Amino acid sequence: MFAGENYVPKQSISIIGIGDDGLEAVSNAVRQLILGADILAGKERTLALVPEAPGKRLIVGSDLDAVVNEIDAAGDAKVAVLVNGDPLFYGLARFLCEHLGNDRCDIIPHVSSMQLAFARVKENWDEAYLTNLANHKLETVIEKIRGATKVGLFTTDEISPAMVAKKLLARKIDYFTVYVCENLGARNERVTRGTVEEIASQEFQLLNVMVLVRDVDIPDQPRKSKIRSKFGNADEEFVQSTPKHGLLTPAEVRAVALAQMALRSESVVWDVGAGSGSVSVEAAQLSPGGQVFAIEQDKEDEALIRENADRFGVSNVTPVLGTAPEVWGDLPNPDAVFIEGSGKEIARLAELAFDRLNPGGRLVAVVVSVQGLDEVNKALTQKTSQVQVWMFNIARGKPQLERIRFDALNPTFLVAAVKG
Repeated sequence: MFAGENYVPKQSISIIGIGDDGLEAVSNAVRQLILGADILAGKERTLALVPEAPGKRLIVGSDLDAVVNEIDAAGDAKVAVLVNGDPLFYGLARFLCEHLGNDRCDIIPHVSSMQLAFARVKENWDEAYLTNLANHKLETVIEKIRGATKVGLFTTDEISPAMVAKKLLARKIDYFTVYVCENLGARNERVTRGTVEEIASQEFQLLNVMVLVRDVDIPDQPRKSKIRSKFGNADEEFVQSTPKHGLLTPAEVRAVALAQMALRSESVVWDVGAGSGSVSVEAAQLSPGGQVFAIEQDKEDEALIRENADRFGVSNVTPVLGTAPEVWGDLPNPDAVFIEGSGKEIARLAELAFDRLNPGGRLVAVVVSVQGLDEVNKALTQKTSQVQVWMFNIARGKPQLERIRFDALNPTFLVAAVKG
């Protein structure tokens, strides 16, 4: 209570963390809160841990709003909400406090199953990446795992440890020792250790926590790869067809273009005229939970897009074979569009693509001629006042004996426009 405030007694709501041993491992004060509660709320399995408690049972399912309404309607009744482990660690406490009010709730934590899991495998977890697959997309989590040293995962009924392991293998992330800790704190507790490949072929109990510990001195990217950056990788890192070699968007221009696209973790991206897919691949790395549609009319280039996506270990690039704008019809509206070309055709496509952008979306066009720049700029300034233009004159330094000489790239123009 703060000075000057009038304190009004509120309904007593205790959010209590317990383990699989029920009342045996809680303090006497917590025991009395549970036994003295008029209403006991929690998942059916959690409530089954305290059969001796006489309070009315309120099962917590997927409809949390209904639970809040019933607690709110209970008047002065004493309510105990039982949660496995720590109520604030991917538990109910945050939701209940937000909807019922902090002043009505008392939180009493217990050791979380994540803490128990790391204790069982004897690893510290102060710098580990911890997450719950019930709240985050598996694809996004896989990309986070790629660069992590240690990982703790709450799995779900639908996303098992084997499924996680198979996804890791598909992305060439095989450099972790994996522990699956089942039924922590219960009599049938079990900890299984194995490689990613070994875990992928096994079945586990539904109540489990995965712990992944990175093998020593393994780089962040797939093995046998020199790739290190999320974007702006050297042109030579991408597979290109021999007749068109050197025609992909230069690394320096690509880096600025992707920065102007302002991608989020779950952005939908169109790469129009994707070529070998350098922009698509790097956009996919910047938006691991999003979708990147690499639109290309050349069948040979479509194969290169797939090869480069595999080379960089990204699975969220979808090649779309066909001519723009005809193939756009079934695509979801984009948050960002990248387009490259020259002449009136790029201006026409830029205008049509801009119309499909989501509000706040960005279109970036790389243009190789002054005439094309003029056409694109005119088309986009009729759509929005938020247009920026750059000209790039880039020269790359190369050693020549004891000196450095510079090889100039062709001048390039970049136009960026924001919708709304």
